Amino acid sequence: MTSTDIREDALAGLTFPPGFVFGAATAAYQIEGAVTEDGRGPSIWDTYSHTPGRTYQGHTGDVAVDHYHRYRDDVALMAGLGLSAYRFSVSWPRVLPEGGGRVEQRGLDFYRRLVDELLAVGVQPWLTLYHWDLPQALQDRGGWADRDTAERFAEYASVVVGALGDRVTHWSTLNEPMCSALLGHVSGAHAPGLQDSVAGARATHHLLLGHGLAAARLRAAGVSSLGVTLNFTPMNPASQDPADLDAARRLDGQQNRMFLEPVVNGAYPADVVADLEAAGAPLPVRDGDLETIAAPLDWLGVNYYFEQTVRAGTRPAGKPPTSFIGGGDVVELDPVGPTTTMGWGISPQAFTDLLLWIGGRAPGLPLVVTENGSAWDDEVDAEGAVHDPERVDFLVRHLAAMAAAMERGADVRGYFAWSLLDNYEWARGYAQRFGLVHVDYATQRRTAKDSGLAYAELLRRHRDEA
Repeated sequence: MTSTDIREDALAGLTFPPGFVFGAATAAYQIEGAVTEDGRGPSIWDTYSHTPGRTYQGHTGDVAVDHYHRYRDDVALMAGLGLSAYRFSVSWPRVLPEGGGRVEQRGLDFYRRLVDELLAVGVQPWLTLYHWDLPQALQDRGGWADRDTAERFAEYASVVVGALGDRVTHWSTLNEPMCSALLGHVSGAHAPGLQDSVAGARATHHLLLGHGLAAARLRAAGVSSLGVTLNFTPMNPASQDPADLDAARRLDGQQNRMFLEPVVNGAYPADVVADLEAAGAPLPVRDGDLETIAAPLDWLGVNYYFEQTVRAGTRPAGKPPTSFIGGGDVVELDPVGPTTTMGWGISPQAFTDLLLWIGGRAPGLPLVVTENGSAWDDEVDAEGAVHDPERVDFLVRHLAAMAAAMERGADVRGYFAWSLLDNYEWARGYAQRFGLVHVDYATQRRTAKDSGLAYAELLRRHRDEA
């Protein structure tokens, strides 16, 4: 049986409604490179990645996959795969090198060219304003722990929508504020690399406030398809012991509910507020903030990769610092069964359950799966092909899990695979490959993997059935 036969067998029975959006996703710092070109200012990820010991083998995004210069070829690649949409982020320091004030027109012009190229081949741009690359100039003034950064984010949103609002229909404010706030400020695993629970709580609130302020600017500019992207990790207790149940509740609170509920309901969960206050890291809420955060949305972006089992107890020596405020007495257990090269378990059923759970928490709000994917050790063989059966299996099983949720009532309108290209995987550097397309980092040669070809076949069938 050939790899083509395997792909076609795997896709049998997968169908989706007319109008369902299929795309792939990337992020600016992970793919663009050109970090000092055309007036771009430094971001916190430039600083973090150039700090010894922060990233795998000192890898940086200085070159990444050179998308800044190769975007036309990459758009042609998207068209060749049959993508109907492309989710990308704008680099804040490429547009506002100091975080506010002076606008760098060369940066805006790059995104104009990219969007025009996409539209010319029938690929709809889905634009994310913030995927973690805060201008270093703002970090030097306190970053997301400082309330003023939320105001600067709204200013940035106005600049970008002013330049691209006539071309881009679908807008998202933030990508995964949980990672920016907690991995960036509590565990230090992401930029800016702090280990400060108070800063983590402040960053959480100011990110969400920035979302609400930016949403108001986007609406005023006429945006009619507006969302925010949150990352969800279902938290399961290791047992029914009350201590384990409470450990799962606490981590679920900070991972999932602390970001979802204020956006859709205009209130932080009471138990999370109490947990943070008990840890000495209260949320700095002012009058009117929650009404701003709960700006009406047209869709909610859902990023899902794995589920997590936790128990109460002392964290073993050698475990990375916790990313959760007051979470030093909770242990995340290693997954049972196969894992990706990231060490993440594979749980399609949890994906189905999650989509239904979100639908229950946010009734009437359409969902878009804005990231879902897996990392594996991929190599180009002697014939120039990349056989990645594990990723094909992951992709098909998660698409089937999403379809199962839709059959049970989940209102899912689109799916974006992570990622279009192998790229710079943050602190993991270039050691982790998530792409549907393989990138030889030495030559920048792109090669569609079996998973990319399988996805292209699914999209072709979807178009034919429409």
